[in-house]
Amino acid sequence: MQTTPHTFPRRALPALLAAALMACLLSWAGGSPAHAAPGDGSVSDPDIAYVERRDTSAGTAAVPHRAERPAPVVRARLGGTATAKAAAPGQPGDPNIKFVGRWDTTSSTTAYTPYWAGAYYRAGFTGRTVKLKQRGTIDLWARIDNGPVKFYDDVKGTVNLTPTALSPGNHTLQVNYQVVAGSYKGDAVFQGLVLDSGATTFAPPAPSKLVEFVGDSITVGTTSSQNARTAYGWLIGERLGVEHTQIAQGGACLVAAADGCVGLERQFTKLNPNAATPDWNFSRYRADAVVINLGTNDVGHGVTSAQFQSAYSSLLRKVRAAYPQAWIFALETFRGRFVPQTEAAVKAAVAGGDARVSFVDTTGWLGSGDLTDSVHPNDRGHRAIADRLAPVIAARIGS
Repeated sequence: MQTTPHTFPRRALPALLAAALMACLLSWAGGSPAHAAPGDGSVSDPDIAYVERRDTSAGTAAVPHRAERPAPVVRARLGGTATAKAAAPGQPGDPNIKFVGRWDTTSSTTAYTPYWAGAYYRAGFTGRTVKLKQRGTIDLWARIDNGPVKFYDDVKGTVNLTPTALSPGNHTLQVNYQVVAGSYKGDAVFQGLVLDSGATTFAPPAPSKLVEFVGDSITVGTTSSQNARTAYGWLIGERLGVEHTQIAQGGACLVAAADGCVGLERQFTKLNPNAATPDWNFSRYRADAVVINLGTNDVGHGVTSAQFQSAYSSLLRKVRAAYPQAWIFALETFRGRFVPQTEAAVKAAVAGGDARVSFVDTTGWLGSGDLTDSVHPNDRGHRAIADRLAPVIAARIGS
């Protein structure tokens, strides 16, 4: 069978000769045809995928075949899926703002709400001024750079934190709200920062470790001068240079009582101390140590010794499930309540194979001059607790 030789149409020869000449010129020059850089938006940009068939051979225009309409789809780099638009600097969702503690950051994209005591946020910012956007009236504390902590009483709307402009450059901000509990009904809702025109945010240096403090009004810092900020948990966190959370509620019990006492054995796993749902997402942060100080209030709510010990063992298991590598410190309550049951629960956990849980004897830590009343430490009392407890924690987590 005779095969017909393949021939090029005469009109194609000039184009072929031109292409060959261009290739030779590029070869002599040591170059190669230019390739589009990803994201440059040119027709050969590899990040643009054309839904319909297009002729891109011209290199300067992507021409749809026939009468098809242009419909380019820009590919996302993360797993081939589209990514959400990044939040503007200073707004909820800005990754340079670190929210420490249990914050609801999913119910709204424009307002973040903290729960439990001692939640705070930190951010770096440029420029000379910074303001907060607050939805409703709230008490708050703010600290810029390493300056003094300033208290803002019953503020709302746009709150100016820099009535005197700062020096130009990079700055850091830390803010925490008054604990919304009991008779205090402030609106602890973060709606964003207001920065100078052209200013932006940056992620400030962040500690690599975190200590969580679980307790009642003593851990909240009730009756101390700055509430959560002057409570022993906050003081220890700052002293050790770690992040710190206070999963604490004024008046809380360990055991949920029939008369309404909030039981932290049950609520420890929740976003909100006063709601059954939703559960807290423990993947949001990892605690390196957890300090439990519970039992002071259970006596007044009809909790039996057997109930207390059982609930304490249950809480230890929940903490261990949440933080598999954390050291757990079970404090003797400062008033000496349910001490045998607390110690027995710790011994049972150790006997069951948990080698990273300890009972802490607090006998003699507080004197009469360290209390505001018969229960709550004053500022001096919280400092005394921090002086005793900080070295115990540091010995285990290396801070």
